[in-house]
Amino acid sequence: MLTSKQKKHLRAESHHIQPIFQVGKAGVNENMTKQINEALEKRELIKVSVLQNCFEDNRQVAEEIVEATNANIVQVIGNTIILYKESIDNKQIELP
Repeated sequence: MLTSKQKKHLRAESHHIQPIFQVGKAGVNENMTKQINEALEKRELIKVSVLQNCFEDNRQVAEEIVEATNANIVQVIGNTIILYKESIDNKQIELP
């Protein structure tokens, strides 16, 4: 679980990052969560964009991804989800 200070730091770090995954009308599937997990291992901090045609709530999409990847939700703002997961092999971000 992230503290509010850590979340603030990660939000600042994620400001310049572009979303690398999009969730559409098909929702979250096993293949997508596998790819998100691999991206989190490589980058630690990613953004996921929820498209307008997605039938699920943005928070629900975020919870599904977190459940499948064991990541942490940094923020859900609008149609963007910011996720963080500490990398085992490729540690880049130092949390306060």
